[in-house]
Amino acid sequence: MGQSQDPERRTSRARDVIAAFLKDELESRLKKLTAEDSKRDALIARFQSDTWIESASIRVQQIQAVTHSVKAVHPKARGTSLYVDPTTMLPTSLVGSHVLGSSFISDIVGNAAVLDVYKFLKLEVDGRSLLSWLVADDQATLRALSDDEVKGRKWQLAFVGLMRDRDEAPTSHALAKQTYWLIGDDAADDEQYHLLAPLFATSLAQTVHGVLQEDRYGDANKAARAARRSNSAHEGVLHDYPALAVRKLGGTNTQNVSQLNAERGGVNYLLGSLPPSWDQNVPRHLWGVTSVFGSVFNHYGRVRPITRSMLRFLQRDPPPNMETRNRVDAYVGGLIDEMVSMAGEFQRGLPRGWTADSRCKLEPEERLWLDPWRAEQEGEFRSRWLFMDWPAQIGHRFGNWLNTRLESRFKLVGDIEHRRWQRELLVDEDVGGWAWQLRQLRTDLKASHYIAARGGAV
Repeated sequence: MGQSQDPERRTSRARDVIAAFLKDELESRLKKLTAEDSKRDALIARFQSDTWIESASIRVQQIQAVTHSVKAVHPKARGTSLYVDPTTMLPTSLVGSHVLGSSFISDIVGNAAVLDVYKFLKLEVDGRSLLSWLVADDQATLRALSDDEVKGRKWQLAFVGLMRDRDEAPTSHALAKQTYWLIGDDAADDEQYHLLAPLFATSLAQTVHGVLQEDRYGDANKAARAARRSNSAHEGVLHDYPALAVRKLGGTNTQNVSQLNAERGGVNYLLGSLPPSWDQNVPRHLWGVTSVFGSVFNHYGRVRPITRSMLRFLQRDPPPNMETRNRVDAYVGGLIDEMVSMAGEFQRGLPRGWTADSRCKLEPEERLWLDPWRAEQEGEFRSRWLFMDWPAQIGHRFGNWLNTRLESRFKLVGDIEHRRWQRELLVDEDVGGWAWQLRQLRTDLKASHYIAARGGAV
């Protein structure tokens, strides 16, 4: 008979797991008190098994297990969140929570101070959580909670209530999204609309996050990427997600949204929804080019329209205030985005080590920038790449390029503006930006996380 089929042993193991949990929780709190503190005895009494579980069965009402949360729409929204088992949903041809089947993770919303109760219910015994055993009405787990059957049953009902909808009627909130959906044929008839209050499919988002994390950073995909860079055969599958964006939920306090959101650090991936485009103005190689900060960058993507808009704005002689500064920063940010996108095309689209070809005439710092994977093996190139002075040199070149574009109309552009453009590039920490991409490369190449820049590290 396997372990999970032995009720007596499971009761014993569950009690051991519960005792270890309470011991750890108690010790973490006792460390904050001196040996003479009068609060120690009361704290120890609080963490006796019956006392703590009784308290937990009351406090659990302050949190709720959900699959669809309103808090992700807005952290201060107070409308209804729902727990809907994906196996009960009607299948459709579209991707939705129904595709999760029985292998889904429920989320927790409510009072963050009560999350120790959820931590308790997640404790695993024989491959399943305590909550899962209680939902299944497992008698062995009930006995582990208490020898008193009446008390154990009361606690079970309280804990299982975590997954039930609240008794009050569903409500929306002023900060939640609401959409009028036409269900008839006459858009002018108010009676032919349903008012929808969309919720965030948090369980589905968690599954998507797990898949993308593994596809992007897992050992299997790292091996596939290495094989592609070295043009060698590989039996695995390479996963790539171009134009991936990140939406951060919850600001500095991700727990305000939900437990799973906090575990993800607020990160929620958004897949690119545009068809791929091929810019015929971008050369497929850079043979004979001494610097991309010339005709290559000038004709890339949206560089020309952004530059023209910036020039038109500055020609109006705007006042030197915060609004003007923000407008100029937005233009410069757009140019940086184009520069990062252009570099990514060369980094991904050309074979590793292409800058070692005699036909490549790029300046040394631009070779380091546009051919980073050459640093995986080539000793001298790797040493120069790891020295990390070249990002500041690229920033200097970007500043020179932008000053040159502006000097044709504004003769007073000089060193002050140059330093501003350079620093704007080097501190671009937005997801997908210059500094963010450098950090990703440095992680992949096991390099220092220091970027040399005027005035300190980035």
